[in-house]
Amino acid sequence: MNAATLILWIIASGLMVFAWRRGRKTFRQGGASTWESISQNAAVLILAFILVGYVAVLSPTELVKTWIGPASGWKGIVIAELVGLFLPGGPYVVFPLIAVLYQSGASLPAVITLVTSWSTAALLTVSFELPFMGLRFTLIRWGLGLLIPLIAGSAALLLF
Repeated sequence: MNAATLILWIIASGLMVFAWRRGRKTFRQGGASTWESISQNAAVLILAFILVGYVAVLSPTELVKTWIGPASGWKGIVIAELVGLFLPGGPYVVFPLIAVLYQSGASLPAVITLVTSWSTAALLTVSFELPFMGLRFTLIRWGLGLLIPLIAGSAALLLF
């Protein structure tokens, strides 16, 4: 068990105790909400772990090193941003995938760019953002979201 898991266990246990102290009804509602989340997301999590397992075994290390490895420099940062734009899913899918790329030889600046690109400019979010926030907001936010990963990756390249 790593530190993050231990911290999550402590927080979850604390919330359960707090809910119990507020009453059995609150505790049961929390349990029902927990079960609903588990049942809705279990299949996605299992598939994500299967995906990551096979990507880890099948990832072409030399290709990763060539395109986004330490010797790729600025080219690797641009490629990492483009890859980040198309990464599917939430953090339970994306972070394990990026970790596999990092373990396969991706450079620190490329990995920072990947994470930042996915979190600020992923194309999947545009389809949700556009109907709710409108075209002007989406274009401005997405345009800025394209710059931030390049800045983060460049800073990492220059510093590390």
